[in-house]
Amino acid sequence: MIPTIPTSRALNIIWTSYVALFFVYLTLPLAVVAIFAFNDSQFPSLPWQGFTLDWFFGRSAPKIGVFHERKIMSAIGISALVGAFAALLSVTVGTTNAFLFNRYKFRGRGALYVLMLLPLVVPGIVLGISVLVFSSNVANTVWDAARINWEFLRPGLPLVVLGQFSFITTITTLVISARLQKFDISLEEAALNLGATRLTAVRTVTVPFLMPAIIGAGVVAFLMSFENFNTTLMLVGSDAPLTIAMFDRLKEGSTPLLNAVSLLIMLGSFLLALVLIAFQKRS
Repeated sequence: MIPTIPTSRALNIIWTSYVALFFVYLTLPLAVVAIFAFNDSQFPSLPWQGFTLDWFFGRSAPKIGVFHERKIMSAIGISALVGAFAALLSVTVGTTNAFLFNRYKFRGRGALYVLMLLPLVVPGIVLGISVLVFSSNVANTVWDAARINWEFLRPGLPLVVLGQFSFITTITTLVISARLQKFDISLEEAALNLGATRLTAVRTVTVPFLMPAIIGAGVVAFLMSFENFNTTLMLVGSDAPLTIAMFDRLKEGSTPLLNAVSLLIMLGSFLLALVLIAFQKRS
């Protein structure tokens, strides 16, 4: 709705109700998950058995809390490690891509740009299978030809990072490109006129301007990696990230422990978002 155009009271009520219902639809499942993380029951369902923190801090079975569940804590650490590497690679390549598509014109630029966008429309599980088949064929070819075992192309954490990197880079490229398009190129030219080299001008003038977008892209990349399931499922080895560990635990039967883990993830994502917003306001 456009605020400057007069509208009837009925239309305002309908619009307000729609917005309210939309946000209830988004937040209600998350609220239910959060509430049952404190249910004093072995099952995340009604009836309510009372308030407890055992699913966070419990030490004895059957109520072993998140912070005393070694497999879950290990999976959180693995996901954080994978997310950090995936974010670092994605932001580095995404920044390079942003300069490539915004500063240079070359034959095939449009086709290359469309190719970069393809991972956004390819289902995650298809992308994971494709990465797995390709990397396995490459590893097998190298082994047959030179008897060199490229272990990083076998299912495991390095391949998970590479698989996630293949589609997260598209997001970081778009985020950083949007910021770079607003940059006044004359600022770089002024630095060049003052004797700076091209690399120095980019490092001291352009990169600081891009820093809010780079930080934002890094946070988004980390969160996308941390919560990814479809692609990770096809590439994981013996060390399972959190989403895979939760899926395996769910097959054994759901408990409020999974609700507690989900609540911690929601709080962590919320805090990262607040930090990002605060950083961008200061910039």
